[in-house]
Amino acid sequence: MGDEFLIAALVYVIACLGLVLYLQKQSNKLRTKVDALTVLIKDSDKQKETFKRELNELRSGTIGVGRRVIELEKKLSQYEMKLEEAAQQDPQAKLYSRAMKMVDLGAGVEELVRECELPKAEAELLIRLHQK
Repeated sequence: MGDEFLIAALVYVIACLGLVLYLQKQSNKLRTKVDALTVLIKDSDKQKETFKRELNELRSGTIGVGRRVIELEKKLSQYEMKLEEAAQQDPQAKLYSRAMKMVDLGAGVEELVRECELPKAEAELLIRLHQK
């Protein structure tokens, strides 16, 4: 009975050693995976910070462009008003803008000559240029 006990104990010790070695191998595999995931997380954090910086740069650039567009729209509207004022102050410009409106409404050459006192050639030219 003593030999059987010794053999059983030896088998038990060998099984335990095998189990310990197996568990150690699995633990090393898991540790390797955890280390790889940690590196990936660090890289992701760096990328996230880079993207945040780039987004902030884009945001400030967009704000600057928006302000510039607003300035240009204001200047354009001022120029349009000045151009309109100049057109209204120039009697010839009034005459031609009236003639163009009449052409848009379907006026003919004779009507332009009579109403706007334009030479026939200019009336024909206006009709050709501004007819739809």
